[in-house]
Amino acid sequence: MVQVCVNGARGSGDGAVVPLSPDALAESAAQAVAAGATDVHVHPKTPCGRDTLSPRVLAAVLKAIRARLPARVPVGVTTGAWAEPGPAARVARIRGWTVLPDHASVNWHEPGAEETAAALLERGVAVEAGIWSGTDGAARFLRSPLAPKVLRVLAEVTDTDPATAPGSARVLLAGLGAAHGRPVLLHGEDGGAWPVLRLAGRLGLATRIGLEDTLHLPDGSRAASNADLVTAAVREWSSARRGSD
Repeated sequence: MVQVCVNGARGSGDGAVVPLSPDALAESAAQAVAAGATDVHVHPKTPCGRDTLSPRVLAAVLKAIRARLPARVPVGVTTGAWAEPGPAARVARIRGWTVLPDHASVNWHEPGAEETAAALLERGVAVEAGIWSGTDGAARFLRSPLAPKVLRVLAEVTDTDPATAPGSARVLLAGLGAAHGRPVLLHGEDGGAWPVLRLAGRLGLATRIGLEDTLHLPDGSRAASNADLVTAAVREWSSARRGSD
């Protein structure tokens, strides 16, 4: 599984290739799926480019993306605290959604994570448990009564040093242990994105790539699109996997 994270918290200042509008997100997601992505993660944006959990914005983004994708491809969104800082307001937003994503990520180190995950599950939205390295997210997740109910664990390596990110990833995975038997998706960001993706290949774990995680291809050149990143990710993951056999 290669998930494409099409935009993340990035904005117009990160370059024209970062999709922001519903139509641009849909086009980018469709190209990425054609390149080999099997799942989509998106950050819906307000007209001014800010991440939001607004029911109106979410509905427009999901409808646009789903109109361009095969029905088999799941589409998920963020519930990061930066998109709606108050836990109670975050839950209220989720309860007001009129169009539902297939899944949504919940960062377990953030205040209100349990309430956010519970609200998603009540609506029938699958939960991706975001466990960031360098936080107490793993310990909180392993204590959570909701942990066995999540769709998967997103092991998110925040170490951006390409030399040390794989080691940080192994520490994070060790802290998660069996992760309540849930599937693990391992990924890095910026300088750590490609080394961690290769580690995911060697370990046979699902991974993700996209303009949220990195703006650059493995050779350091600027990526022209999410599809370019996915094409490279499939190649790099497969090569690393073959090398582990």
